[in-house]
Amino acid sequence: MAGTNWGEFWQPIVKLLMNEAELKQIHGQIDWQQETSHFTDPQIIYPEYYEQQNFLGIAGGYLESRTAVAYDRLMPYLLPPHEHLVRQGLLDRINGIPQRILDLGCGTGSATLLLQQKFPQASITGLDLSPSMLVMAHQKAKSTGLEIHWQHSSAEYTGFPSGYFDLITISLLFHETPIPATQAIIKECFRLLKGGGQLVILDSSQQLLRQMEWFTKAFPEVVPEIFPETYIKNVKNYAVGSLDAWLGAAGFGAVRTHDLWLVHQVTSGCKPQPAKDRWTYQGMDVNNFDDFLGGFAT
Repeated sequence: MAGTNWGEFWQPIVKLLMNEAELKQIHGQIDWQQETSHFTDPQIIYPEYYEQQNFLGIAGGYLESRTAVAYDRLMPYLLPPHEHLVRQGLLDRINGIPQRILDLGCGTGSATLLLQQKFPQASITGLDLSPSMLVMAHQKAKSTGLEIHWQHSSAEYTGFPSGYFDLITISLLFHETPIPATQAIIKECFRLLKGGGQLVILDSSQQLLRQMEWFTKAFPEVVPEIFPETYIKNVKNYAVGSLDAWLGAAGFGAVRTHDLWLVHQVTSGCKPQPAKDRWTYQGMDVNNFDDFLGGFAT
């Protein structure tokens, strides 16, 4: 594989997995300049790590309209054993019945739509840095009759007021972001949540990625041919890090990580209630009514 460009490696595989003619037809049916204008904040400054990303050989990465069209067709192959089962793993870790939800880094809105279906009473916002991905998310929501607000914004600086959301979800983001960006996003989530609010993160298993370090050491010339250097660096840093520790450092409590289908994990944490909103009952320190009832569980 010496001398092979990583994009050249992936493109034949992508073409094999998808109906290229169908994707071209879908892409051609959308006036991308007009549609992306509805989801573009001209004040947004794209982080360098985001602009430099590629998606399986598609130059421009998530900012490219071809990526937005291809994304949903590729995800079933990238989320074993089944995309719906993996995304359900995130839903299963949500506490209570949130009224205001933010799906951060929502992409084409797959998780956002599942959240709206599970919590039809909630006000849900899907936020992403790619206008093209938001176009596809909007089309999917429109076809299912779901009312979801889509916002073009940075995950590090969302622009929402503090304490605005009951629940924030993040799917498949942090293995692609540099550590400083990851920590900034988690800190922003803490700011955005109400006291008692919950952050739930679905991503690749850090434990499994650490165990796969042998592969990069055994085949040092192969991996750079398949993945770009910046992607490898971000994945390695994510693998040796700890979402539990990053959430704890941001102020989250009740932080837990659960393995999901061996290759994924779901990490959750709650923003503590302000001291004035805490109360005790027979020695129990209670954050909310659900905690109070939980004290009587057998």
